[in-house]
Amino acid sequence: MILLAGVLIVLALIFGPSLWVKFVMSRYSSQLPEIAGTGGELAKHLIQQFSLKDVKVEITEQGDHYDPIEKKVRLVREHYESKSLTAIAIAAHEVGHAIQDQQGDKRLASRTKMIPIANMVARWSVAIISLSPIIGIITRHPMPFSVLLFLGLSGFIARMMIHAVTLPIEYDASFSKALPILREGNYISQDNEKAVSRILNAAALTYVSAALADILNLGRWLVILSRR
Repeated sequence: MILLAGVLIVLALIFGPSLWVKFVMSRYSSQLPEIAGTGGELAKHLIQQFSLKDVKVEITEQGDHYDPIEKKVRLVREHYESKSLTAIAIAAHEVGHAIQDQQGDKRLASRTKMIPIANMVARWSVAIISLSPIIGIITRHPMPFSVLLFLGLSGFIARMMIHAVTLPIEYDASFSKALPILREGNYISQDNEKAVSRILNAAALTYVSAALADILNLGRWLVILSRR
């Protein structure tokens, strides 16, 4: 019974934030005639308003994000073309990242440099972990196994470091950039402000969910390898 409860708690921690995000995004995705423009139009307007040099807006299939390398705010078609609270909140959030970039936010710059390295290490980590027991058996020496194990687990650690850096960047883009911009520019009514805050909060939870998933995966590999 205790084991089952523990499993349910872990599953709730891992999948709960992701399900909550989908629920909140869907809840506020209805078209609202009082909203002046679509998410894409708002993003272009804000880029012009804040004089964000060389920043463009485009539709993507890879999820909403800002690319600091190519200087592009990318929105999924649903948010680019929609006049919903979700669409304008997400658009303002991604422009918030562009503002961070223009202001020379060191956290964003550090994350941009870390991502390619972390992704490369993560791709190799699973393969290295899988090979480490085999090499340890073949060599019959603890050193190769220990080294390969360290290199393998470093992939998960690198990803968790990215998540740790990402969370404050996301909250800054949401609540120090997007929400004040939407409020002060009268892009949203006072009645809708709480809903927009929920959307921006939900967006940050995607990174919490990803971090928890990586922690669970790391723990799983540690348990597997400790039994070998």
